[in-house]
Amino acid sequence: MTARPRLNRAALATGIILGALIGAWGGGLLMFATSLDTVVEDRDTVTDAIVVLTGGSDRLSSGLTLLEAGKARKLFISGVHKGVDLPELLRQARPQQAEPPCCIVLGHAADDTAGNAAETAAWMGAERFTSLRLVTAAYHMRRSILEFRRAMPKVVIVAHPVFPDAFKREQWWRWPGTAHLLATEYTKYLGAQARRLFFPKSPERKP
Repeated sequence: MTARPRLNRAALATGIILGALIGAWGGGLLMFATSLDTVVEDRDTVTDAIVVLTGGSDRLSSGLTLLEAGKARKLFISGVHKGVDLPELLRQARPQQAEPPCCIVLGHAADDTAGNAAETAAWMGAERFTSLRLVTAAYHMRRSILEFRRAMPKVVIVAHPVFPDAFKREQWWRWPGTAHLLATEYTKYLGAQARRLFFPKSPERKP
């Protein structure tokens, strides 16, 4: 067999493998998009803490409402940019609110979702808390739950998704911004699944 036929067969095999991987990724993306939460399933359970992951004023507003409703003793906001204080955050979420409510703690150490989980785990341990209500966008919730359970396997976690207006869940493929966001989030979710498989325990982080 000459070199050219061998190269052609190798190229064909590579193309088939790549096509299968792309097809599997695309099918998984469709399942991921259609299975996103559309409602908050548990609105009533009271937990030790409410944890808000930064990334939108609607998340913080929801967390504040839950705190005021007595759904937890403290509110922890993870992933706050260094130099940003509580009054500034509150101005973004509730411009009309003059005084910040009590029992809010800011976390400045996290740069990504895995960091949110590690930062929260350290804070939860310092507080001796055993349950939390997690507030983040619906499209981000599945990966967040995965990272949080990896970091805190013994903590009870109640999902509390929020639904940003800018995220067009219906016919998402027709909205380039939403489609790109979903594709990115799904790919990151696969990465989180791989980390959980190969590294079941999350690295510890001191509070």
